[in-house]
Amino acid sequence: MMKSMTAFGRGRCDTEQRSVTVELKSVNSRFFDCSVKMPRMYSLLEEKIKTYVQKNAVSRAKVDVYITVDEHKTAGLDVDIDRGVAESYISALRTLRDEFGLADDISVMTVARNGDIFKTRRAEVDLDAEWEELRPVLDMAIADYSAMRSAEGERAYSDITAKIGLLRSFADEVESISHEDTVGYRDKLEAKIRAILDDAEAEVDENRLLTECAVWADKIAIDEELVRLRSHFSAFFEIAESPEPAGRKLDFLMQEMNRETNTIGSKANNARIARIVVNMKGELEKIREQIQNVE
Repeated sequence: MMKSMTAFGRGRCDTEQRSVTVELKSVNSRFFDCSVKMPRMYSLLEEKIKTYVQKNAVSRAKVDVYITVDEHKTAGLDVDIDRGVAESYISALRTLRDEFGLADDISVMTVARNGDIFKTRRAEVDLDAEWEELRPVLDMAIADYSAMRSAEGERAYSDITAKIGLLRSFADEVESISHEDTVGYRDKLEAKIRAILDDAEAEVDENRLLTECAVWADKIAIDEELVRLRSHFSAFFEIAESPEPAGRKLDFLMQEMNRETNTIGSKANNARIARIVVNMKGELEKIREQIQNVE
């Protein structure tokens, strides 16, 4: 079934230690193009995330993945004192007090204002563990995203189905008019040629006359184009209902439908058919715009 390339999905998981949120947003594109915005702690997982999204979410689209992490408790962070810096800083404060007769208000908070006396060390990141924590949240976002893609695809499918029904009715109308037009053209051509030959008192070769009239009538006949066009209508639904991504094939098929419609318009020498062809091309353009958003 058709799926849209434009969708949004969100997943969130809260634990005692942190809250992780993943958001997926995509628009149509000819190829798969994924960008990931995330905290530094997940930076080494970027390519893994892109591959996972392409395999499980969408094969062709411009996708933005946003990962945010709110830490409730600081984990894996050790804070030590640089004793050499601390001693030098406290000694300088005492000298300042003694030489200038200042109040003796040296306290822990006074010393702590100098951040250089603290050394922080973060524990090594376990990428496998981080991935196992992130993946379920990513799966939630993908599930939400996929549901929206399917819903959008169903709406597009329903709209296109109605438009193809309209195109079929246009094709039936064109066929009816064309049949009358072709027969009338052949009869008029035959009568005109007979009149010319009679005026010239020339002998009429009945077989040659009928053959030439049939050839010229065939040049304005659009039976083959209508057959191919109807075949394309049927092929459209076969492709659209396939489980495989259908956007590229449907786009090519729309080009073929448009080509047959243009040929019908150029061959049929009839104002009524010309007006119908204009309407058909308008509906085809609307379908093509829908197809541009299908994976």
